[in-house]
Amino acid sequence: MNYFGMLLAFFLPFVLQAQMVQPPTWTYSVSKQEVKAGDETELIFQAEIDPAWYLYSTDFDPDLGPYVTEFTFTPNATYELVGDIKPINPKKKYDEIWDGEYTYFKKHAEFRQKVRMLKANPSIVAHIEYQICSDETGQCVLFEEDHTFSDIRVSGNAATSTSEPTTGKASLDEKPTQAVADVTRDAYVQDDTTEPAVAGKMPAAQDTATVQQTAVTRYSSAATATAASGGLLGFMVVAFGSGLLALLTPCVFPMIPMTVSFFTRSGGARSKAIQQALIYGLSIILIYTLIGTVISRLNGPEFANFVSTHWLPNILFFAVFIFFALAFLGMFEIVLPSSLVSKVDAQADKGGLVGVFFMAFTLVLVSFSCTGPIVGSLLVASAGGEVLRPIAGMFAFSLAFALPFTLFAIFPQWLSNLPKSGGWLNSVKVVLGFLELALAFKFLSVADQAYHWNLLDREIYLAIWIAVFAGLALYLFGKIRLPHDSVLESISVPRLLLALVTLGFVVYLIPGLFGAPLKALAGYLPPQNTLDFDLTNQRRAGGTGVLASNSLEGCEPPKYDFLHLPHGLQGYFDLEQAMACARAQNKPVFVDFTGHGCVNCREMEARVWSDPRVLQRLNENFVIASLYVDDKTDLPEAEWYVSEYDGKEKRTIGKKNADLQIGRYGNNAQPYYLLLDPVTGKPLVPPTAYDLDVQHFVEFLDAGREAYQQQVALK
Repeated sequence: MNYFGMLLAFFLPFVLQAQMVQPPTWTYSVSKQEVKAGDETELIFQAEIDPAWYLYSTDFDPDLGPYVTEFTFTPNATYELVGDIKPINPKKKYDEIWDGEYTYFKKHAEFRQKVRMLKANPSIVAHIEYQICSDETGQCVLFEEDHTFSDIRVSGNAATSTSEPTTGKASLDEKPTQAVADVTRDAYVQDDTTEPAVAGKMPAAQDTATVQQTAVTRYSSAATATAASGGLLGFMVVAFGSGLLALLTPCVFPMIPMTVSFFTRSGGARSKAIQQALIYGLSIILIYTLIGTVISRLNGPEFANFVSTHWLPNILFFAVFIFFALAFLGMFEIVLPSSLVSKVDAQADKGGLVGVFFMAFTLVLVSFSCTGPIVGSLLVASAGGEVLRPIAGMFAFSLAFALPFTLFAIFPQWLSNLPKSGGWLNSVKVVLGFLELALAFKFLSVADQAYHWNLLDREIYLAIWIAVFAGLALYLFGKIRLPHDSVLESISVPRLLLALVTLGFVVYLIPGLFGAPLKALAGYLPPQNTLDFDLTNQRRAGGTGVLASNSLEGCEPPKYDFLHLPHGLQGYFDLEQAMACARAQNKPVFVDFTGHGCVNCREMEARVWSDPRVLQRLNENFVIASLYVDDKTDLPEAEWYVSEYDGKEKRTIGKKNADLQIGRYGNNAQPYYLLLDPVTGKPLVPPTAYDLDVQHFVEFLDAGREAYQQQVALK
């Protein structure tokens, strides 16, 4: 029994790892099945996706990283494409690893392509190439689908093409199309045998025998991130915290006892005072939520796309944050017109429920010089996100803002526990000013990276942050005095602790100037490769940028020198080359099935491979084969072959590597790691996949090396 238990324990990981991920279920239809020659219809592509997975859409920047879904239509004389393919209501998400925003689908995906029918008996051949990923397994899988639309009935005389060729790329101002007819569900996320051409440039009304190229529909709208990150709930938590901070500003804090005393001393029963306080609090929430609702009307998909992709809003947000920061630091004060405040205050004097509402409105206006920058920052952070984001953000902010006024009116005895007003209130404003100043440069960085201005390389960005937070630390220590600050004879213990934390953050940032990864700030900093001088990489590489001990001596140079390994590692991007080198160096082969659009592959490289223990083992004990399954580079014609797995001809590096992973190792997800015997090509230990536990990865590498050494000793 123990024997069978040992066998099961050994082979079970192989069985589990080899399970193939099943593709989504696709269905195909047309909006109108009977049309006249010259009329248009829509091709409808729908996919049902496993809840644990998501599918990338077509409308984000292909250079961002994730694999953009591609549609290919083989042209013929019976139809022509009209415009670009439309994803129906994809969702948006900001990813810190890619440092950008992509679109995707969960559970259900839908795409639509308009076509103009030119002749009877049409046949429209569509090819889809796409990627699905899972947050649960941490893996991504590439799939392909083919479908022929042959059930469209065309009547009337043949029509000729009249439309202008399209560019094949979605406009930056274009939004994902809303579904028509009865389709109302929300949706999310090149042919190898013909030479691809851009969709929309398909020659119209040509004989199919003369058409030798395929129209590839690859659409993008550059998606660069705003400062907002995380989900809706996380944003609401930030907004709630901002509301609590707003209470500690000098415009608001003194208003708490004044407002509460109005309710408790205005006469009448205590129940009436509580009722008025509740209405007062609800009025504050209503006013701010209405502001969020107005903003949300602008925050549709087209506005989100514009905010995410264009330099103008990002530069505008940068300027707004700088403006707010200077106001908080005391350079000037933001005030609303006194006439507006006086009119609203006059309405508050009328009493009754309407009077209570206008009292709340007066508070909102009077406190604007302190709350305006906070509210403005939240609305900026919500731009480009979900439509509910500004509404939820303003609701959470106002809930925190209104809560003390209501609670202190219900429990007035609590007022005696409040600290007295003083200079500390202005200090809160100044601290917020420093924070806004630092965060402003995130927006400038977004525009800088998207348009390759090279103004804010990583070291310049870090130098600015170090200067800002060093200034904040000096302020908290009492070494800097700004306008509106009172004389500080001593600092409190909480202020001292905050100063020490800020100083510690400055110390944490400094090594980043010389190449430290600063992983905790990955989503806020420019990419590591923008550093002019990366001491960490130079140290690893002995000053050459390449790890010297893995010099591939006695081996031929890599075939595809346009591909690179992270952290100065050397290796191959072709399995046969890696196996030959491993035999020459008497080392096992570390096989990394990866993809340019595989976010979890990048995360493994950033968080696991970068560990010194892992890096040393990869560098010294293995020959690395990094095999990209989504690379579009054409293979030399002599290397083309027909797959035994699916019977299709493989013409690109990516197709070859994907076929290798599926056909030989029975897996189609990435990342996927194998340790191979260079002679037999067989796995030395069970493979592994996405796992951020560094110790597990070290044990995986050690087990493979030990197994290889044991095999060598037996020969």
